[in-house]
Amino acid sequence: MFSLKFSNNAAKFIKKLEQKFKDRIEKKTNELQKVPFPRDSVRVEKYKDYKVFRVRQFRILYSVDFNEKLIIIIDVGKRSNIYD
Repeated sequence: MFSLKFSNNAAKFIKKLEQKFKDRIEKKTNELQKVPFPRDSVRVEKYKDYKVFRVRQFRILYSVDFNEKLIIIIDVGKRSNIYD
């Protein structure tokens, strides 16, 4: 199983959300620990080593470090500004 690490930006964004959205994001990131590349994840063209997946109206941008068995949550946000 992989470990999770959140960037400061991702943690700050999640902290501001309503509890129901926090719970959904937590559920999906916990699933991500078991399966680092779920079927609904997509490679981001702008950033070749990053993947993104959707949780309702939010996108979670992440990368996987196989050597460290670590999933790094780089950013969480709405679609309109996650790729900036």
